[in-house]
Order: sequence, then C-alpha cells, then structure tokens
Amino acid sequence: MLGLNKKDTYMFLLVLALVVFAPFLLNPFPENSELAQFNAGYPDLMQRFLIFGIFAIGFNILFGLTGYLSFGHAAFLGVGSYAGVWMMKLLTMNVIPAIFMSVVFAGLFSLLVGYISLRRSGIYFSILTLAFAQMSFSLAYSVLTPITNGETGLQLALDDPRVIGVSQVDGSIPPANFFGMPMRESFEMSMGGWLFTFNAGYYLCAVVMMIAFYIAIRIFRSPFGMMLRAVKSNQQRMNFTGLNSKPYTLAAFVISGMYAGLAGGLMVAMDPLAGAERMQWTASGEVVLMTILGGAGTLIGPVLGAGFIKYCENIFSKINDNILYDWFAALPDGLADVLVFIIHPFIGKGWHLTLGIMFMLIVIFLPGGIMEGLERIGGLFKRRKPPSQDKSAPQASAAPAE
Repeated sequence: MLGLNKKDTYMFLLVLALVVFAPFLLNPFPENSELAQFNAGYPDLMQRFLIFGIFAIGFNILFGLTGYLSFGHAAFLGVGSYAGVWMMKLLTMNVIPAIFMSVVFAGLFSLLVGYISLRRSGIYFSILTLAFAQMSFSLAYSVLTPITNGETGLQLALDDPRVIGVSQVDGSIPPANFFGMPMRESFEMSMGGWLFTFNAGYYLCAVVMMIAFYIAIRIFRSPFGMMLRAVKSNQQRMNFTGLNSKPYTLAAFVISGMYAGLAGGLMVAMDPLAGAERMQWTASGEVVLMTILGGAGTLIGPVLGAGFIKYCENIFSKINDNILYDWFAALPDGLADVLVFIIHPFIGKGWHLTLGIMFMLIVIFLPGGIMEGLERIGGLFKRRKPPSQDKSAPQASAAPAE
C-alpha cells in the first residue's frame, strides 16, 4: 500500500485510525464524571497533539537517524510561525499559503544554520544550534521588532492589506479558513453522558500529520535513510570509505527544519499569533524530551512522546487542591488532608515534577522510550515456537556453508 511494506502499512493504518477516532478515544469519561478532568478530547489540545507530533517527527529524522542532537530546533518553529502570520497579513486568511511559506522560510533558515553548525559534531554541534536559537530569540525581541513586533508578538490587524482576501468581515478580522471553511468550526455530538467535538482545524492538522508521517516512513526506509544510519553508526569510518557524509547530514537537517516550520505554520493556522517565546531554548528542549520519551529512531515513538508531554502539561497542570478534595470526599477528613498534602507538589504548577520523575523512570528502565515498553509488553504475548520433537533427525534442507 502506497509503496510501504506490510509492517509499515499496518503501522500507518493504526496511526490513521488513532487520529481519525481521537475525539472518541480521548474522551473516555462522561462529562459529569469526576474523572472527566482526564478527558483530552477538546479541539485545542488535540490540535497540539498533532502539531507537536509533526515537530517531533521532524526532529527524529535528524536526531534519531544521524545522532546529531540539536538544541535549537525551536528557531525553525518560530521562523515558520512568523512567516505564516505575515502571509495572513499580506495575502489571504486561507491557511494553505501560510503553511507553505512557513515550510519554505524554515527550510531556508535551516539551510543557513545547518551549513555552519554541521562543520562541527557532537557537543559542539549542539552548542552551535543552541547559540543560533538564542540569537534568533534575542533578535526577535530587539533588532527585528519591526518584523516580529517584539514582546507583544506578531498578530493580525484590521488594517492589514490582504491582497487576495478581505481585510474585514463585519468590522472584525476574518477567521483563518481552508478555502472558506473556518478553522474554528466545530460539530458536537452528544451520546448519553459523553460529548464529542469534531473540529475542522483538527482534521486539517490530521491530514497534514498523516502526510508528514508517510514521508517520514519513506525516508526511514530509503537508501538515504540508510546513509543517515551509517552516519550515526560510524561517521568517521563512512568518510574513510570515500563517501562524503556532509550532504546527507545537511539534507537531514534541512528536512528536519522544514518539519519544524510546518508545525509553526499549523500553529498559526489554528491561532494567528506568533511570539518569540516559541524560539526559546526551553521549546527546543521540549522536543528533545518528546523524542527521547517516545523512542528516538522509531517512527511512532516521537508522536507518542509529544502526546504524553502535552497531556501532562494540559491535564495535570489544571488539577488543584479543590479537585483533589472532591475525589477524596468519601474518606475521613484527616486522611484526605494527608493525601492532598502528598499529591499537591505533583499537580498544578508542579506538573513539571511529575514529568521529570516519569522521564527519569523511562530513561533508567526503558532506554528505548515508550516504544521499548510497548515492545516488551508485546513480547509477553508472543507464542514461543515449540522445540523440535526429534533433534537428531537430519534437516530437510541445509543452508550451504560459506
């Protein structure tokens, strides 16, 4: 199917099913249930799952295949966001030109950064990419203020020209749309105590994410992907054979940067606003965590890691002491107070502590990330082939000795 082998086809169809039915899968608890706090099936969060999944897939093409660890990938996310907003200000509120130009500008910027940074490897490469990202962050707040609008962030205005589209609709800024379909348009379906929301913006992100995932599969399985794995295995030995690894690593860096720009363009398509905080080093560190948590070098792992972190960020951070007391209302007051006291540091503003502990446990016990854990679970259910009944019997066909 689509040029994929059987295993990759099953994996692609599995991811497609998860993405299509996410509004159902992410809302397992009724609206009136106390556990509804853990539901994640609302449009804004589902869009973030996909957008940061694309960001992590792109980063994994560089880090997972070549072993080059970049601490500056958020710069391309920010450049893509700024390019997307400018397209909406100058051209049209149709999201397609904005997304396209986000990818183009991020690709050009990553070509410049990669050409310079890839002259070094190891920790020196990582520090160079971090330096470029921090310079971009600082410039967005100072010298480039006419382009980025500084601390306020770049946003739409009523007097924007929009050569193709309209500047105003009933005295307000027109919504971002896909050939007339607003990205905010949603359809709600109620089934018993459950409420499911189907959002136009989410499914646009879903289509783009599946295309990006398919391209990543083809890259991983291509001769180009094999060359990138050779770079990760032993770049020096590869150079000794007469192969120049620089074009391959630069191509991987640019492709990875374009994925980041695509994620930035989708952010703008969902919410037409771009700020310099998207280029900060913490955003670059976040995509590193996503990839390592999910499983660097795997195809689905970075997507799972992105979803895991965004879930913690948006769900655990909203739990407070009042919610905890509601959960423990049936317990004696003293015991409820003790439980709230114990759990309090791990929720709300302390959700980073929960994430940090989980990250430590996964790195220590599952170095391959979430994917290694799933493989171990899958291995428990695999049937072992029974031993041969007669080991002394000659084999029907033996492989020739080499």
